[in-house]
Amino acid sequence: MPLEIHQFPARSDNYGVLVHDTETGMTASIDAPEASAIKAALAAKGWQLTHIFTTHHHHDHTEGNDVLKAETNCEIIGPRGEAAKIPGIGRQVGEGDSFRFGNFEVKVLETPGHTLGHISYFLPDAKVAFVGDTMFAMGCGRVFEGTHQMMWNSLNKLRQLPPDTTVYAGHEYTQSNARFALTIEPGNADLQARAAEVDDLRANGQPTLPTTIARELATNPFLRACEPDLKQALGMAGAEDWQVFGEIRTRKDNA
Repeated sequence: MPLEIHQFPARSDNYGVLVHDTETGMTASIDAPEASAIKAALAAKGWQLTHIFTTHHHHDHTEGNDVLKAETNCEIIGPRGEAAKIPGIGRQVGEGDSFRFGNFEVKVLETPGHTLGHISYFLPDAKVAFVGDTMFAMGCGRVFEGTHQMMWNSLNKLRQLPPDTTVYAGHEYTQSNARFALTIEPGNADLQARAAEVDDLRANGQPTLPTTIARELATNPFLRACEPDLKQALGMAGAEDWQVFGEIRTRKDNA
């Protein structure tokens, strides 16, 4: 396998992710939630850190930046719109930018809403995306800095990725997300089956990530805000997609 991905727990409910190009030896950490957890994962795999791909400025995604950069001299790549808030940032990127990571092209997608400068990273040749806190399995990030319309536009951008894209997100929130999703679409058979699968995974201490775009299109109410059946169920048949998303997000915020 030319690209190897290793996911591991960090902090209380974050995930750390290491991405390793086996041909060049380059290794990137997706965000840096906890330096000690990342260093332990690097040691276990025998990899040397060369990059950090930062999705957004929140402390639980950047806490390890300075320590890891000081110890490894890794290059920290992050959102241009939040550069002043990203510790140790070296390269600033935004919508439409791309760069090489070993033998792979990395495309940058601006996905604001959770924060104003949030970005996601898409590797088309590997069919993998790293979406930070924009989207979770059956969920999405809270809209802290942006607007509901902004966040819907970001999610809609992720909707357009190939259905077989594997998606890594920043947190293990899936079980609570599934319970909420069932309040929006209780009759969704795909959602019912997935919620049961998630319960089994968590009962056995297993992660529920990564996911895929296809699975989210079938079961994630935040990505399904444009679906006529969901709009009808919420009594919002004539509403704009972003307004339906906003109603769902508000319900989740108040759940």
